[in-house]
Amino acid sequence: MSASAGDEAADRAKSRRRLLTLAEFVAVAGLLVAALTLYLNWSQRRNDAADKAAAASAQRNERARLDLTATVEGDGRRLALRDPNHDLQDVTIDFPRKSGIGRQAPIGDPAIEAEPIAGPILALTDGQADTKEGRLPVLVTTRYWDGDTARTVTGLYDLIWSTHGRLLRGRTLRLEGLRLRDRNGTTAKLDAAWAAKRG
Repeated sequence: MSASAGDEAADRAKSRRRLLTLAEFVAVAGLLVAALTLYLNWSQRRNDAADKAAAASAQRNERARLDLTATVEGDGRRLALRDPNHDLQDVTIDFPRKSGIGRQAPIGDPAIEAEPIAGPILALTDGQADTKEGRLPVLVTTRYWDGDTARTVTGLYDLIWSTHGRLLRGRTLRLEGLRLRDRNGTTAKLDAAWAAKRG
């Protein structure tokens, strides 16, 4: 075999090795691309599942949340309490300890009555203008059904009231509404809210 033929054979073998190496590189690159695509698809599915779970959880929490509304009845003598999405079972209304107003726990329809509140509020505002508006912090504890689950929540609210003069019989108290202050009400928060109003 001549030297030129040997060189040719060596060049062909070298070229084959180079092509083989290039083919292997293309195959490895293809595997890496496929693996990356598989990972990205899996990651996207996992993120989608997490987003769906978060949305479902948020929807459940929204549905379970109590949104009390108060309707003035009897020319301000009572506030009827309702929630458009839940059947209210029991309601108790606690007033600041230093206000002199006792707890209300209506047996029938959930409501806040003005009569037990009138005396202490009128005494506190005695000597002031006949027509006056104010807010009284209250804790409202409500037991209700969320589907088949019984829930109990205590919220801190402002009970909105007004006083009005009468021609012959002094002043009268009228309940005007209820406004949420804090969904997580406690006795400490109630007393602090009362102290802030009195201070």
